[in-house]
Amino acid sequence: RILTAFTLAVCLSSPGKAQQQCTNGFDLDRASGQCLDIDECRTIPEACRGDMVCVNQNGGYLCVPRTNPVYRSPYLSPYSNVYPPPPAPGPVPNYPTVTRPLICRFGFQLDENNQCADVDECASDSHQCNPTQICINTEGGYTCSCTEGYWLLEGQCLDIDECRYGYCQQLCANVPGSYSCTCNPGFTLNDDGRSCQDVNECTSENPCTQTCVNTYGSFLCRCEPGYELEADGVNCSDMDECSFSEFLCQHECVNGPGSYYCTCPSGYNLLDDSRSCQDINECEIRNFTCTSQQTCFNIPGEYKCLDPVRCEEPYLQINENRCMCPAENPGCRDQPFTILYRVMEMVSGRSVPSDIFQMQATTRYPGAYYIFQIKSGNEGREFYMRQTGPISATLVMTRPVKGPRTIELDLEMITVNTVINFRGSSVIRLRIFVSQYSF
Repeated sequence: RILTAFTLAVCLSSPGKAQQQCTNGFDLDRASGQCLDIDECRTIPEACRGDMVCVNQNGGYLCVPRTNPVYRSPYLSPYSNVYPPPPAPGPVPNYPTVTRPLICRFGFQLDENNQCADVDECASDSHQCNPTQICINTEGGYTCSCTEGYWLLEGQCLDIDECRYGYCQQLCANVPGSYSCTCNPGFTLNDDGRSCQDVNECTSENPCTQTCVNTYGSFLCRCEPGYELEADGVNCSDMDECSFSEFLCQHECVNGPGSYYCTCPSGYNLLDDSRSCQDINECEIRNFTCTSQQTCFNIPGEYKCLDPVRCEEPYLQINENRCMCPAENPGCRDQPFTILYRVMEMVSGRSVPSDIFQMQATTRYPGAYYIFQIKSGNEGREFYMRQTGPISATLVMTRPVKGPRTIELDLEMITVNTVINFRGSSVIRLRIFVSQYSF
């Protein structure tokens, strides 16, 4: 025979606590404060299986065979055809069955199915939560809590200042029960609502007129060569390179969009360095308009057509550029013995002092000495003669001469011979063409 027994339990009272607790198999009767037995055969579906019958016990229950003559289930009818009858008729033990009303534990109540169901204290407004709190129903009771963004302190729900705890990466604004994150200019808020991401202004809107360089949280504008950034830091304006220096071009600087170029005056070519000017020798390339009787003389930037030398009375023509006054001619007594015609060119604004022409005697006579001087043409006192030797002297320019201008100087060499008591002179008629430009 098989007998299945389940452990019985007793009521225990926890020392130091006002509320009594019951062990398994008992429920606390709040009216009497006593632990009452739970009828497991009624409350537990199919407490015993197979050919076993449930018999309730104090604090537990037993499962016994249906044919056991000792235990008889109070829940089976003696006339039931489901189970076989006892093997032989005889006296049946009569065990009294205790019947009592079902009592639910605290926080539960009987429903229409005579089952213990949880009491929703929050829905029935039977809770004791503070108005600042929220009620959360639990099995057999309830809990007082706070909404998100608040914490419970001494029975009150106080706002949590999330900004104090670094919830936001950059800017944080606390609001009751929550917070709001924002980002500095140049950043955008990510989907998590807390972190910030740099905005690439160069790809999103390109605020610069020329070149945009993205930086962390901002951007920089750059200008192409030949342009400069304006005060607004965004726009680019043309840079006037010609205003920076007068030495960019030898002649004239012409500003253009983002650049500049040099030009040369008529009569010059621009060299490969794109800034220097070179004189065009019109006489050499025969690009002139002189007649066959004239001589082409090149000067910087232009040329001159020189007429043949013509000696005036009482001078006689010795060669193409020399005139002589014969000593036997009375009209030559107070005139220079010879006049030699010379031509030279010079750029405008030549630095001073500057040696520009040399003069010397071709023959040296015993007992003679020579005096050199400027006889005419030096009214502006731009030149003087510096004697460099017994028979030579140099024409020195002492003041800058601006062109275009033509200067004609008579440079006189006086010969004095004390042995034969002779005094005579020769003149170089120097014509100087000063060009318009300094190159």
